[in-house]
Amino acid sequence: MAVKKQTFEQAMGRLEEIVSKLEQGDCDLEQSLKLFEEGARLAAQCEEQLDRAEQKVSLLLENGDEVPFAAGED
Repeated sequence: MAVKKQTFEQAMGRLEEIVSKLEQGDCDLEQSLKLFEEGARLAAQCEEQLDRAEQKVSLLLENGDEVPFAAGED
């Protein structure tokens, strides 16, 4: 069964939850390992998504394309 990738925001939110749980220190070793594994997977996913976004922005800037920004951003 394929696992559906989360959005960047969803993955970061879950990663923050995992870090919080691990910092509390209330989990047993087995649960801590499972959380750590999930966190490592989510961190890699976020890094991959950020790398793709950075490449896209770099490509747009190289090509001289206008980069659209939301109104009010200077």
